[in-house]
Amino acid sequence: MVKKKGVLYELNKNKILFLMLLPTLLYFLINNYLPMIGIYYAFVQFDFHSSNLFQMAFVGLKNFEFLWKSGKLVQLTINTIGYNIAFIVLVNVLSISVAVLLSEIRGKWFKKVTQSILFLPYFVSFVILSVIVFNLFNYEQGVLNTMLEKLGSEPINLYAMPKAWIFLIIVFYLWKNFGYSMVIYLASITGISDEYYEAAKIDGANIFQRAWHITLPMLKNTFVILLLFALGGIMKGQFDLFYQMVGNNGLLFSTTDILDTYVYRSLRVTFDMGMATAAGVYQSVFGFILIMTVNGIIRKINKDYALF
Repeated sequence: MVKKKGVLYELNKNKILFLMLLPTLLYFLINNYLPMIGIYYAFVQFDFHSSNLFQMAFVGLKNFEFLWKSGKLVQLTINTIGYNIAFIVLVNVLSISVAVLLSEIRGKWFKKVTQSILFLPYFVSFVILSVIVFNLFNYEQGVLNTMLEKLGSEPINLYAMPKAWIFLIIVFYLWKNFGYSMVIYLASITGISDEYYEAAKIDGANIFQRAWHITLPMLKNTFVILLLFALGGIMKGQFDLFYQMVGNNGLLFSTTDILDTYVYRSLRVTFDMGMATAAGVYQSVFGFILIMTVNGIIRKINKDYALF
């Protein structure tokens, strides 16, 4: 019977590797785990005059009341989850499709230029994006209405059409973010051995068959990992995107209001740390349950694709 080696043995044997890992562990400890103590703010009455968190008055679940008593919690949750599901599905489908197409292009110069152009919007700030959107759809002097007037049509007030912004928000999110995911998938494709494709060519497989039977199956692991990471933050709305594009236009809140924007508008005057933390706890717990559930399902289907 082989005696199992202990933790101290592994530390001593791979001490150089563990020393290299130490900065990463310290980073996550300082920036991710120690701040979790602040969750306690969700259960106390925040007091600016008190410097000790644990000396503040404990109020239980009172800070959560403003969410469910608002009567909007269900709608806000549906909006937040709905948009994020659309973002996850469409970004991955579009990113994989474009990455596969670019991988089949043999012109290196054209491939690099196209990749850079598609990746460039990722660096555009949401403030600049809001300026672009406003100048496109402004009722009085927007590009869209200016063109419609010159064509003899009536101008369209998109800022009074809530349903139209479901499409617009998704489109601009895709424009800004899909290039980043596309680069990740393209990097995964470049790591696939050419031997697979050469063997497929010998067997008579065309470009579409090679993409379907080789490239896409090889991307499954990358897709599952990105999916799980995205699902973990499915309750964390893209606050910058929604707030900058919609702002305080109450006419659009029915279809564009998410948890983050609602909490910001509700608490920006009172600045109640407890209520804000309560909203964050609700989002985090929901995301944690979801990612554990999805990871468990994936683990049962194929444990090699699960995160843990």
